[in-house]
Amino acid sequence: MTAESAAPALNLADLGLTPDLLRRAAAVGWRSATAVQAAAIPAILQGRDLLAVAPTGSGKTATFVLPLLQRLLAQPDLRIEKPRRLRALILTPTRELALQIGAVLGALAPPLKTVVTVGGGSINPQLMALRGGAHLVVATPGRLLDLIGHKALSLAALQLLVLDEADRLLDLGFADEVGAVLAGLPKVRQTLMLSATMPDDVAALAGRALHDPLHVDVGSGSTAALPDIRQRAIQVDKARRTALLRHLIRSEHWPRVLVFVATQHATEHVADKLRQSGVPAAALHGALSQGRRNQALADLHSGALTVLVATDLAARGIDVTQLPVVVNHDLPRSVVDYTHRIGRTGRAGQAGLAVSFIMADAAGSEAQFRLIEKRRQQRVPREQVAGFEPAAPLDGSVAAASAGGVKGHRKSRKDKLREAAALRP
Repeated sequence: MTAESAAPALNLADLGLTPDLLRRAAAVGWRSATAVQAAAIPAILQGRDLLAVAPTGSGKTATFVLPLLQRLLAQPDLRIEKPRRLRALILTPTRELALQIGAVLGALAPPLKTVVTVGGGSINPQLMALRGGAHLVVATPGRLLDLIGHKALSLAALQLLVLDEADRLLDLGFADEVGAVLAGLPKVRQTLMLSATMPDDVAALAGRALHDPLHVDVGSGSTAALPDIRQRAIQVDKARRTALLRHLIRSEHWPRVLVFVATQHATEHVADKLRQSGVPAAALHGALSQGRRNQALADLHSGALTVLVATDLAARGIDVTQLPVVVNHDLPRSVVDYTHRIGRTGRAGQAGLAVSFIMADAAGSEAQFRLIEKRRQQRVPREQVAGFEPAAPLDGSVAAASAGGVKGHRKSRKDKLREAAALRP
């Protein structure tokens, strides 16, 4: 496996893409090459397998879409064969990401039949769409296996496989499904694997799925990998987080905000509180129908919404153009989740802001953020906002957590009563 650092940014025209494909790319706004594109696209065009580790928002979609299309469009028999045989498969962890990639392919590859297959709805329309075959399929793992089980798809002629957001595929529990897909693929194929981070399970999957890959690493979650994202950590009492969020939206004139919370109930609760105070907001979570999820994203894109309150599961893979702010209303469970959350902003060279609320009156909140900092090898200064300072200062144990990552707790009621008694004359 060859590891290469990112090449300097170039124009897409310098990477070996055909004039026809460059015109199509320009029509969707792709002209300049990002670091990962400059390093990876020439090798993909040469038929190399690829393992690319690059932060969210660094242009990984174009990295695989453009050379994949060029290789397919160069095969004249694809346009006339009946039935069509599946030549390229893009596997993604979420419905939203699959739909977004499908929309890009719809704009770039009219001569090729592309079908997007995702769970969360009836399989029948997708079975109908696959009648007569397809050149290219974008799929989530479970639905892909369902379609193979219905004999609506065959992987026998597959030439190119893309595993997009590989860390999320594994983190969401799709390891068995990915293994089942790999087991049914031709041994001779080109495989591209892209990930925002490189945990051990991703490295192990790369060892099984890739043959002598080029390894392009433009950063696996460090501060240096996200130069356009400013991070803030604000201490506040738990009950005042939503009021602080509302204050920041208004005082700092945030036009569009993606807010992460821990549960489906919290998405509805926080969105409702914001709406009551006059801030246009909506919830996004896995229990919503696909139509309502699509509408919420469309409303955020159009500006009809100021705030979208989402769980990790619902927001993984979504791409909101010109999203200036992400807020961790609830802290993420892991550094991988943190990296993906804040990567929703600062995309494609745009500056972004990521704000995390540290709950001063919740044992473990400070220690949890300290662990994220430790794993990312960085330090985000703590701050407080005037009028929203924590009601009580951090006690010694929490202060110790702030200094050394030790879990802290607030004084018990008995401790406070003892202290009060000791102060009486």
